Amino acid sequence: MRIAVGSDHRGAAMRGKLVELLVRLGQDVVDIGSHGSESIDYPDIAAQVGRRVSTGEVDRGILVCGTGIGMCIAANKIAGVRAAPCHDDLTAELSRRHNDLNVLCLSGDTLGDRLVDRLVEIWLSTPFDGGRHARRVAKISELESRNGR
Repeated sequence: MRIAVGSDHRGAAMRGKLVELLVRLGQDVVDIGSHGSESIDYPDIAAQVGRRVSTGEVDRGILVCGTGIGMCIAANKIAGVRAAPCHDDLTAELSRRHNDLNVLCLSGDTLGDRLVDRLVEIWLSTPFDGGRHARRVAKISELESRNGR
């Protein structure tokens, strides 16, 4: 799987660890940055990752900021992106099973390394259930197209 990974300055340390984890897991990684502690605007990074997911350049994306919330809001402005912050095993699993989540948003401030590794592994390995959930995801896509995105 090809995965774009991006962060703002508050998620830069975690982003680096995520890139290493994904490579160990055999994934093809596109590292968007940020690569330092200088302040950077998270919407710029979310847009870069979101556009790559939207166009199919990558299969999925992972974004990290202080809480995961800002990245999520920004990424969801890109048509075709279904982003959400996940903070435990259940949200990581159900985000895939029920919502076919294609952009995982994580908190660089509140999640520990072992938990993040577990969340990413769950998120990567969990399939979309389809069925009634596919109908709902299709309705989300309809909302995007009706609202000019």
